[in-house]
Amino acid sequence: MKRLLPPPPPLLLLLLLELLVLQQSRCFEFVIDGDWEDETRAILTSEEQENFEAIRGDDITVRSYKVESRITSRFAHTTVRSSVVNSGSKAQSIGFNVQIPKQAFITNFTMNVNGITFVGSVKEKTVARNLYAQARSRGKAAGIIRANSQDMETFKTEVHVPPGSNIEFELHYQEMMHRRLGFYEHSLYLQPGRLVPQFQVDVHIYEPKGISTVETPNSLGEKFTQLIKVTTSKEKAHVVFKPNFQQQRKCENCTESAIDGVFTVKYDVTRDNNPGELQVSDGHFVHFFAPSNLSPLPKNIVFVIDVSGSMWGVKMKQTVEAMQAILDDLNIDDQFSIIDFNHNVRCWSEDLVPGSTIQIADAKKYIQSIKPVGGTNINEALMKAVQILVRASNQGLINPRSVSMIILVSDGDPTVGEIKLSTIQKNVKRVMREDFSLFSLGIGFDVDYDFLERIAMENRGMAQRIYANHDAAEQLRTFYSQVSSPLLRRITIQFPEDSVSDVTQNRFDKYFSGSELVVAGKVLPSDSDTLTSFTTASAAILDITMETETDTTQLDTELAKLQHSFTGFARQLWAYITIKQLISERSLAPTAAKKRKITQRILSLALEHQFVTPLTALLVESDDGKERLLADSPKDPKQGCCSGGGLGGGPGPSGGAPVRVVYQPPPWVQMTTPAPPSHAEKGPEEWALPQQVNLVDNDPHFIVHLPRSNMDVCFNIDSKPGHILNLVSDSGTGLVVNGELIRSKPKPKAKQSTYFGVISIYYQPDGVGVTISTDAIAVTDGHSNHSFTWGATANIVLDGVKISIMKDAHVTVTINYNIQLTVLLHRVWKKHPVNVDFLGIYIPNDNQYSPLVHGLIGQFSREPDVSVYDVHEGVDPEKKEATMEVKGNQLLVTRGWQKDYRRDKRRGSNIYCWFIHNSGKGFIDGHYSDYIVPHLSSFLQTH
Repeated sequence: MKRLLPPPPPLLLLLLLELLVLQQSRCFEFVIDGDWEDETRAILTSEEQENFEAIRGDDITVRSYKVESRITSRFAHTTVRSSVVNSGSKAQSIGFNVQIPKQAFITNFTMNVNGITFVGSVKEKTVARNLYAQARSRGKAAGIIRANSQDMETFKTEVHVPPGSNIEFELHYQEMMHRRLGFYEHSLYLQPGRLVPQFQVDVHIYEPKGISTVETPNSLGEKFTQLIKVTTSKEKAHVVFKPNFQQQRKCENCTESAIDGVFTVKYDVTRDNNPGELQVSDGHFVHFFAPSNLSPLPKNIVFVIDVSGSMWGVKMKQTVEAMQAILDDLNIDDQFSIIDFNHNVRCWSEDLVPGSTIQIADAKKYIQSIKPVGGTNINEALMKAVQILVRASNQGLINPRSVSMIILVSDGDPTVGEIKLSTIQKNVKRVMREDFSLFSLGIGFDVDYDFLERIAMENRGMAQRIYANHDAAEQLRTFYSQVSSPLLRRITIQFPEDSVSDVTQNRFDKYFSGSELVVAGKVLPSDSDTLTSFTTASAAILDITMETETDTTQLDTELAKLQHSFTGFARQLWAYITIKQLISERSLAPTAAKKRKITQRILSLALEHQFVTPLTALLVESDDGKERLLADSPKDPKQGCCSGGGLGGGPGPSGGAPVRVVYQPPPWVQMTTPAPPSHAEKGPEEWALPQQVNLVDNDPHFIVHLPRSNMDVCFNIDSKPGHILNLVSDSGTGLVVNGELIRSKPKPKAKQSTYFGVISIYYQPDGVGVTISTDAIAVTDGHSNHSFTWGATANIVLDGVKISIMKDAHVTVTINYNIQLTVLLHRVWKKHPVNVDFLGIYIPNDNQYSPLVHGLIGQFSREPDVSVYDVHEGVDPEKKEATMEVKGNQLLVTRGWQKDYRRDKRRGSNIYCWFIHNSGKGFIDGHYSDYIVPHLSSFLQTH
């Protein structure tokens, strides 16, 4: 008879709390103790079993280490799994350490110890702690997992288990990819700790609009370069890193793993057709906005540099090195000054000076001569910086379309003058104007980073920590690169009323080149399958309104077909952005009552979407609920745990009143989305179609309408590809309109047709040029250049010139409200054997030119006397012939028709007209070759 063994004692969980002195780490630590029976091990291949035996170092065996990230539309869900065995003869502690990005939210952690599963769920901290205390008070095992906010982002668990135990760890976290310097960067910190038989990293990327580039920088070392495999298609990418056992070794006979570092994937999306991208999924929308091809705005910068004694050594050396490069980046359109401060405040220049070669050289000498010494007077330094900007603004020395910013570099808290942080924050807020921004760079860990974040976010800027090491100069330069090229100001992204709700921040003070603005919200029920957004902004020389639309059902259909997509991305991304913004707003709440309201909103969202935040905790409990562990995330007041992130440059102004908080009113404030501009409320502007126009279309056919005679006259121009024909030349108003001819594709034994491939409109008084091709619409004022795509509806205002782009259809240019020209885009099948994309131009008869106007079309603003007589049957019975008397000439004309494509670009509408033969000879002044000009902006030379 077998002796029955007594049942195993209850599972005993002992509480440990370890505070790590690591920057911004999330440290989850607990201890589990008790006795378990051996569990059946997972089946390994023969090769893996051999490796499994070979790595029993320290009596701990890591069976597998797998990381998978699913990135859908810039939002990532990452899972880290590890399977470990205590292969020793004694009980011992086994750790699971994972470094995660600072901006990520942990969403779950599960653990299986010898078949006992612990599953996590996010709860409000007080509730989670009470449940934890209940388990503990019953004499059951309980532990605590505490997340502390440091820069290293370390998630750490430690499990004390008996011999033969099998432990499986699984951590989940989510984050939004921020675009910086033209790329999204996804970083995975790989630390298996030892050689692993089954090691694999998978990164799946899906971007609905397409992926333009994928890179895997060599961050783990040359040894692994050839082992990273990248597979891409138009919309998907799969990055695999799967080194075998031997390839993981530090050296041929080493027992240590060479894998210990950051695995990075960088990518960007295709945005050729529209700088705006609108996506709808699961009842939520996300709007991405990342324009390019715009000239940078001029900058007015005051650099405020801490030169107190604590900056001595590597900090000062690296700051000086960075400033040398930053000053070199300034150009003559930029203005700058430098303030250095310790217990005193000194100015290199009391006024802003242009970024000329001489001034930059002098500033470099000044920077190099600085000797750190003394205390830290942040308040007075910032007051002086604002004073310099205010004085320049009051004196009219600041371009109203420029960007004014203060960049503060400091490594410590104030010790001289005003030292109370809240008072300094109020002082800065009081004197800063709405069009000024403050960017804060905190060097090292002696500075109160939370304070730097608050004053930056409250003043339309952002903060960043700089690590005080040999790489500090590069960190400073990289940060400056992100803010050195502002392209737009006062950006607003809006939607028609009653189409969306719970919209995140939708007004931004600035857009920087290489970054991206993101707005998310909920989509309200509607009979329409289309959602439309309207974006307004100010660029260097012009104001822009752009329209973006999307099908509200299409993306969900596509996601359902994909194996590795993150189907709930839009819902989670909206919650992620909202919580981040609310946490930032909470830190700036002016009253306790408002802070409580924001707190409740954060709690509600965090619980609904299962995010571990500073206000929630992760309760990890066994299947029967008797054993519980607690994970919470206390905020470190010295470090600042929760940045709003992104490079939007802070929210835009909300009219004349000062901006009271960093973000737009949060969703708990019952406000409707502001109505977009009046033209946006009803969708795209109706295209007014003047009945009487002169036009040039097709290959190229001219139609001239003569209002007094109520007659249309047609002629063709038989010129050569590359010739530029003048259509309107008016030296009186300063307007010139020219068209460049392109050829059709070669066709054997056939004459090649010509079409207008480029139309140029130049308005000399404002120096504004609009060049329209079949690829893009370029706008310039002779100094700044901007390029727009046919793929987006947009309105651009530049002084007295308005450019209206209707997506993939036409461009209308209006000058001083009394001259209008419309250019139609004709697209053909890309593989068409003969035809090419081309343009047509339509010019109303009521344009108000000066008496000096001329050109192939312009000359007919002075309508000639025309009479047609002797109408008779022609060679073609369907086309009558007649004699036309015009300008002293008698011409044989034929009755026919040409096409007006304004209403129907495919088939066109017939315009019946009298056709002039021989390239309009006798009807136009002189010969058609007289209208050939050398350049797209050339006026016609008349004699």
